[in-house]
Amino acid sequence: MNRFDTSLSLQGLFSGENKKPTTVLLLAPVIVTTYKYFGTKAFYMAHWTSFTLFNNPDWTGAIYSFFAGLILFGLIPILIIKLVFRESLADYGVRLGDWKFGWLSVAVMAPVMIALTFPSSRDPEFLAQYPLFQGAGASASVFIEHAFLYLAYYLGYEMFMRGFIQFGLRERFGDWNAILIQTVISALFHIGKPAGEIYSSILGGLIWGIVVFRSRSLLYVLIVHWLLGVSLDYFICFVK
Repeated sequence: MNRFDTSLSLQGLFSGENKKPTTVLLLAPVIVTTYKYFGTKAFYMAHWTSFTLFNNPDWTGAIYSFFAGLILFGLIPILIIKLVFRESLADYGVRLGDWKFGWLSVAVMAPVMIALTFPSSRDPEFLAQYPLFQGAGASASVFIEHAFLYLAYYLGYEMFMRGFIQFGLRERFGDWNAILIQTVISALFHIGKPAGEIYSSILGGLIWGIVVFRSRSLLYVLIVHWLLGVSLDYFICFVK
């Protein structure tokens, strides 16, 4: 067998040290594509408006996208980790980790991220897309409900990007390569969003990837990422 035949052999692709990275790298595009085509509010509005909650298709579409993200990005990777890899979720950042560093990183990053969302809240590109539930600014109570349910999406997203992908590839490819692969996938996922959000996702992928590995936890980046999304919606809804 020549080198070309050996390099393309399927033997061992899903065994030994190749099993986990192969599974992660194959599932990543499948999960992202499935969400993009079937998990968004746009898909709900195009196909499922016959089913609504609170007689409000716009709100139902937002909830649909939040929980589609939780299931596709969160639940499916968790099942793979537990049933296929037979590993602990703690090894994928589902733990407190280095909480002193973690909370320090939140204290440093959160104010910066919140401040950076204010200019975006005046950008027509962002105004055309956010908040996902256009009625989120109807009242303080509605906004709080929107923000709370929005957390479901961020739980799934961080479990997928920084947990399943980044921790899942760490052993095989090393810390920096795992962060870089996660950053590439995260940036590509944002295509179709405002240009500023795409470029920010590249910087965020790198910085948050480092924080996750340093703190050994997804919690602190999850908090900051959620605050970023919620603060953008808040500024759009209430700060005129």
